[in-house]
Amino acid sequence: MGWVAVGCQQQSRWQTLFDGSDVQAWRGMNSETFPETGWVVQDGCLVRDPAQGRSRDIITIEQYGNFELELEFKMTEGANSGIKYLVDESLTRGGGGLGPEYQILDDQRHPDARAGRDGNRTLASLYDVMPARADKPVKPIGQWNTARIISKDMRVEHWLNGVKVLEYKRDDPAFRQLIAESKFKDTADFALAPKGHILLQDHGDKVYFRNIRIREL
Repeated sequence: MGWVAVGCQQQSRWQTLFDGSDVQAWRGMNSETFPETGWVVQDGCLVRDPAQGRSRDIITIEQYGNFELELEFKMTEGANSGIKYLVDESLTRGGGGLGPEYQILDDQRHPDARAGRDGNRTLASLYDVMPARADKPVKPIGQWNTARIISKDMRVEHWLNGVKVLEYKRDDPAFRQLIAESKFKDTADFALAPKGHILLQDHGDKVYFRNIRIREL
């Protein structure tokens, strides 16, 4: 990874994970290759399209610890998906990867928005653990939203359309208590991995992604 000077600081260059056509940075979960069905490149977008067949989660070939991830996503009505990070591929549940999840959800139409506790399964939340702020700026279905995840040492931030909607410290006792009250309570050291894969979730719904990039911090 190269470096570029920014003022008095050193800042890593952005690495493109999807440029509109190339999926070489990705592979299927617990697979050596990109899925042959279910995920398609269409009009510059990486699309999970159930009409194209069954599939699985996809993960980055590389692993990341301290990073800033940015991408755009567009939901269809009633869609459910997610962006997971610090994913340990050995921890697989029902064919899906396990790691902290930036929830992607149609809050108005998907029932998961009313499940969990205090809205912790809604858009941009840390799925089943911590809710995003209630006044988060959400674009309507069919429009592009921008997600940003910053992970630096133990501190993590979720951003939606330029607004920080939650932050947490992975080893903070209060946060560990939230884990203990979540569906991940029986997963030892959940969210404590020093590094892991970035994952785009296959939840069976049609979701579009584009302009995916990451830089190390």
